[in-house]
This record gives sequence, C-alpha cells and structure tokens, in this order.
Amino acid sequence: MTDFGIFTFATDYSLDPARIAREVEDRGFESLFLPEHSHIPASRETPYPGGGDLPKEYYHTHDLFVALTAAAAVTTRLKLASGICLITEHHPVRLAKAIASLDQLSGGRVLLGVGVGWNVEEMVNHGVPFRDRWKIMRERIQAMKRIWTEEKPEYHGEFVDFDPVISYPKPKQAGGPKVLIGANSKWVFDRVADYADGWLPINPYPGRAHAGVSLDEGLRRLEESLAKAGRGMAEMDLTAFGLGPDSEEVEKLIKLGFNRVVFHVPPAEESKVIRLLDRYRGVMEPFLA
Repeated sequence: MTDFGIFTFATDYSLDPARIAREVEDRGFESLFLPEHSHIPASRETPYPGGGDLPKEYYHTHDLFVALTAAAAVTTRLKLASGICLITEHHPVRLAKAIASLDQLSGGRVLLGVGVGWNVEEMVNHGVPFRDRWKIMRERIQAMKRIWTEEKPEYHGEFVDFDPVISYPKPKQAGGPKVLIGANSKWVFDRVADYADGWLPINPYPGRAHAGVSLDEGLRRLEESLAKAGRGMAEMDLTAFGLGPDSEEVEKLIKLGFNRVVFHVPPAEESKVIRLLDRYRGVMEPFLA
C-alpha cells in the first residue's frame, strides 16, 4: 500500500509545527516533511532554482530538529521527516546525536531526507566549498551511520576525521533512520546506490521550474546503479515529493513504483491550510482501499 505525506515550511508566521502535525496525523497521513535553511545570506547572489524571487518562507523557517521535536511531542504515529536536511550545514557527530535522540524519543519515527543544498553562499558560511559538497555529504552520512551502529566508531576521511568516540543514545530504528537522497540530477543514482536507502525526487508538475531527469528515466537509471552495486530496487524507499491535488498524477507515480507520495502545503493562513489538508485527504483516500 502507498503511504502519503505532507510537506510544508514550518515558519514563524504560519501554523506552528505541533499544530500542523496534529492536523496531518488526524487526517491519516503517514508523514510530515519539513525543510531547513540555517539562514539566507543577505547578498542573494545564488539564483533561486525555482525561478524568480526567493519566497518569503525561506527566510522564516524554524530549526528543523526543534520543529520535528515539537511535532513528535503531540503525535504518536506520524513519521517525522526532513525534506530535506542540509547535511552540509551540520557537524556529523553533533547531527548524529540529534537524530538518534529524536528517533529514540519518538519511538523510531524519523525519516531522513538529505541533500547538499543549492545556495553557494550559505554553504560557504558553513565552511563548505561548493565543489566538494557531495563528497562532504557522503563522508558525513557514512560517519553518522557508524555512530548509530558501532560501540566505539571512528572515521578517517578527507573531510571527516575523528578517532574512536562513544555516542548514545543509538537510534530506536536498527541501523538508524532511512536516508533518502533528494536530487534529480544524472549523478544521484550512483550516490543512492553507494550510501543511501532511497530516492526523494521532486515531482516536476506543470508550472514548476525543473531541471534533471524525468522520474521514469530516473527509476531506470537507479535500477542500473543498484545492480552495479549489488543491490536491488526492492530495498529502496521511493518517495515522490511536492505534489498538488492531482489524482491522475498520484496514480501515475504509484504505477511507476513510488511507495510514498508527498503533497505540498504552503505556509499560509490556518483556514487555507486546513482546507488544503482536507482536499489532499480526499485525493488520498481512494488509494488506501
């Protein structure tokens, strides 16, 4: 059966993350995805990938893991998902503990969508050279997985380097939360096959600026990359991200093989958010039978 989630920006001017989490869980959705930006550089030199001006919500996001903790505290079943966690903005030892703590306290409900980000100046402010962003993310994720699974993990790479450490708690989920890479580029498939548990592409619906491979082509390339790595599609979490209320598009994605569909809710006034959640529930329900 397909799972359905909601993506929204948790901001200081819209519904707080605890309230929207309750509304999402009450309507039977499986997951709530929240994004993150630690800050937006005032220079605004890097163009917004969606085209035009950078939307207001990017400047007003709550801290991702504070917001997900607030959501965890008022729900019991809802998966707490990052969509996406910018690994380039975090030290892996500190991030590993934050994620493990949230997973323990929530009873194993964390789902980790990850990416490198698009804002060059934002990365530079975190000491990350743009050209090395994917190498850095790979090492940080590998290091976190060791911290989650080993008694005295250590890691010695080009960008991440630490001697044996002791770090508890370990995640509630054995091996740690699933790691889904959010990208649509032609290079992402080898990366998923190398160090991730799934793919989290943005669904290129009409009217949205989009670059990268199509979803059906992406699934074909992912299968090829997995085969080269000695892995298979059956072990993949395949999540289509950012849909509108389109039943035909949902059906298409399910037929392609996606096991999770995530609808987009803007950080709007309460009445609009509630109406849209109800509308998405109506789109979702026929696929749950």
